[in-house]
Amino acid sequence: MASTQLAVVGGGPGGYAAAFLAADLGLSTTLIDNEINPGGVCVYRGCIPSKALLHVAKVLDEARHAAAWGVEFAEPKIDLAKLRQFKDGVVQRLTSGTGQLVKHRKVHYIQGLAEIVDPHTLKVKTAGGEETIAFEHAILATGSIPAMPRTLTVDDPRVMDSTAALDLPDVPASLLVVGGGYIGLELGSVYATLGSAVTVVEMTAGLLPGADRDLVDVLAKRVNRQMKAVLLNTSVAGLKAERQGIRVTFEGDGAKQKDQLFDRVLVSVGRRPNSRIPGLDSTRVKVDERGFIVVDEQLRTDEPSMFAIGDVVGEPMLAHKASHQGRVAVEVIAGENVAFHPRAIPAVVFTDPEIAWAGLTETQAKEAGRKIVVAKFPWGASGRAITLDRTDGLTKLILDQATEQILGVGLVGPGAGELIAEGVLAIEMGANATDLKLSIHPHPTLTETMMESAEVFFGQATHVYRPRR
Repeated sequence: MASTQLAVVGGGPGGYAAAFLAADLGLSTTLIDNEINPGGVCVYRGCIPSKALLHVAKVLDEARHAAAWGVEFAEPKIDLAKLRQFKDGVVQRLTSGTGQLVKHRKVHYIQGLAEIVDPHTLKVKTAGGEETIAFEHAILATGSIPAMPRTLTVDDPRVMDSTAALDLPDVPASLLVVGGGYIGLELGSVYATLGSAVTVVEMTAGLLPGADRDLVDVLAKRVNRQMKAVLLNTSVAGLKAERQGIRVTFEGDGAKQKDQLFDRVLVSVGRRPNSRIPGLDSTRVKVDERGFIVVDEQLRTDEPSMFAIGDVVGEPMLAHKASHQGRVAVEVIAGENVAFHPRAIPAVVFTDPEIAWAGLTETQAKEAGRKIVVAKFPWGASGRAITLDRTDGLTKLILDQATEQILGVGLVGPGAGELIAEGVLAIEMGANATDLKLSIHPHPTLTETMMESAEVFFGQATHVYRPRR
């Protein structure tokens, strides 16, 4: 039986970040995952391949839009096999890199499926047989999988989850996207740009439930132009496979036709935690009613030897949250007095335009009854946005009314995912509106909109006349 100080179950961004830090701190570390190299859903079947495809979609969209600037291109030809090859090459490059880091750090990597024997023992089934690992501590980083409601489960490859959609089996003439969240909108926009007539159906009154409406409204205008249809307050009552396609029955206010035929259907109604770990019931680890493993602020489970991180412990299901939690858990194991207490976890929707937010949202502030001030800077007043011909963006700050401290930041526009990092830093550092206003930003850039939002708060914005009330 092999022994290790730390066993990490799951090789995604949380798991491998934890394993690598543990090795850096001198702990003997074993990392277990069923892929040949670490990467997890994010790198193999999620955020990385989707962003590769979204980049291609952006290039196509800009090429078509260039006619407005006096530059015309012929309609592009899509080589789907080569596009898949590019996407897969991105994944291969990243995962081979993590594989090299495993070797450099001398992490014991086992490709296989782990089963918990008891609070200090794992059994790993590999292609070559079985290994038993004795550990002092373990971190459960098993992630999540696409949710597929029973009513939408059809044994037909034309009904896809996000993993299947990323494989780009073809560019269907018509595609229904079930779910107006970030996964559905990102993948839906890729297929729409490639040539599919895409319909999005969302059961709530608006796209991206949970995000502030003023940010979503900017995206919604573009989505409504890009997609064939967006059906709100509408749900899918049933799917039926037919020779010509998938017949979909709708319920609700948005669908004029209650019965429609689509070539393919993408079900993107969220993800569920992968907490059904074999042998978990042989420990004191608790799982809540939603399937999340229960942990404290130090990521400890109710089993003293076991920690859990990432998607499997709760929302938000984001790779960067998992990575941070992995590092916190390792530091706790190493004896540091630390806890997972972020003021801001950034969220980014990589549509076009992108939406990003961090910290307190305006919606959350209203629900909590907090006294806030909202300062907004429209990108129509940004020199850089005008040069990009993308003036539909918006930057806003959520500020405490009494202290002027920055509690939240929201952005919509090209590159919002890059810009939000400044907002995260401002929130984490406890910065106020004056700090941001007095920080000189380069001109002409979109980052200036952060500074000018603070100037709007004081009624002193150079490029917007909006006196302070």
